[in-house]
Amino acid sequence: MAAVISIIIPTYNRALDLKRALKSVQAQKFTNWEALIIDNHSKDNTDDVVSSFNDIRMKLYKIYNKGVIAASRNKGICEASGEYIAFLDSDDWWTTEKLSLSFDELNLGADVVYHDMFLVSRPRQKIFWKKARTRNLVTPVFNDLLLNGNALVNSGVVVRKKLLIEINGLSENSDLIATEDYDCWLKISKLTNRFTRISQPLGYYWTGGGNVSNPERTLEAINSISQRYLEEGQYNNQPIIWMTYARGRAYYIQRNYQKAYCQLVKINRQNSSLDIYLKSRWMLIQAVVRNNGLFKLFVYSFLLLKSAINILL
Repeated sequence: MAAVISIIIPTYNRALDLKRALKSVQAQKFTNWEALIIDNHSKDNTDDVVSSFNDIRMKLYKIYNKGVIAASRNKGICEASGEYIAFLDSDDWWTTEKLSLSFDELNLGADVVYHDMFLVSRPRQKIFWKKARTRNLVTPVFNDLLLNGNALVNSGVVVRKKLLIEINGLSENSDLIATEDYDCWLKISKLTNRFTRISQPLGYYWTGGGNVSNPERTLEAINSISQRYLEEGQYNNQPIIWMTYARGRAYYIQRNYQKAYCQLVKINRQNSSLDIYLKSRWMLIQAVVRNNGLFKLFVYSFLLLKSAINILL
């Protein structure tokens, strides 16, 4: 009998992490699943880890993805027998009720189900108080995702397979590496508004190193998303604050303080959340100090204080 949920797990040289991920899959209360491990020809003992579970629901496939993880996920989608696809990165893992709660929402008519995940920054971490936060999406979902940024964590998503087939899977374009999942949700949101958020964290998201994101890729991905979607017409002249902030932060990390300043100075309290406003203002101060010296910092700090007083009043 075919599985109901197919779990796609791309991996490369992460045998120990993969073992933890597979343990969390095997511990699921919902048992009608298959796990498709898509291995980019690892040099470690990945094969031994998979075979050690001795579980016929776990299937190992090999691929040369040339650094494009979307190719591994698409391989999994093609091999999947389930009606639903769950994504799980090999360095992340789930709570035991993740699949059962997600399946309940899918049975109620959702096309995409997602949830928060606890952030994990060090091995053997015992206390989890930070989260990779998602948000409730408003209709039309496409507008919400585009104007406010990605609201889903890849390892927290279960989606109907037919929707992934309809959009021809995830983009394998190199300019979307590390943001191909966001591009995927945008495409799916053109087909359905039935995105359902589960209000509790149901997994653990590893942030302790090995992630594919970096400032250069961030800038390239934002430009690609902008070209693909913002230039369709109705959003052409509308400022997208999350993109402005992401560009500014990427330039700041690159120590290109002049470009960081030019982006971050566009963010004010009227067009952003308090969190983004405060973070952008802190980076602005640092950028001014490192690029322009203390005198301009004094002038900028005065203007910032004046702005803060106006907000309070």
